[in-house]
Amino acid sequence: MTLIYIDADACPVRAETLRVAERHRLGVRVVSNGGIRPDPDPRVETVIVPEGPDAADRWIAERIGPGDICVTQDIPLAARCLEAGAQAIRPNGEAFSQANIGHALAMRDLMADLRAANPLGAGGGGKLFGKADRSRFLDALERMVRAAMRS
Repeated sequence: MTLIYIDADACPVRAETLRVAERHRLGVRVVSNGGIRPDPDPRVETVIVPEGPDAADRWIAERIGPGDICVTQDIPLAARCLEAGAQAIRPNGEAFSQANIGHALAMRDLMADLRAANPLGAGGGGKLFGKADRSRFLDALERMVRAAMRS
């Protein structure tokens, strides 16, 4: 049975993911370092991992498997999910795949190098998360869940 894992620290689409999961009666694992209010739905498990870098990512990667879906912005976690036979999707609706994960990892590393080379920090964050991103996410997650349930 398909499970949805949410890398919940700073996830802007947690509520949307829970609605899709409820519609399809899927289990959900909401994984974070804390500060998340448990959901009353018995299909939703709130998992609090110890403090530390990548603890939530490790917890998800050790448990996710074929047919499962991970909602994450973390590119290395997405790569580990794909290696495990699962699917991964960004909060903006962009699905990670075997075809694009290498490029995403390379761009992540390049951007980290560029930020490190600019000690004065002249740049801002990325673009703002908006309604269109939320809508794309809902559509993409719905299609991903239906495909996972068919296979």
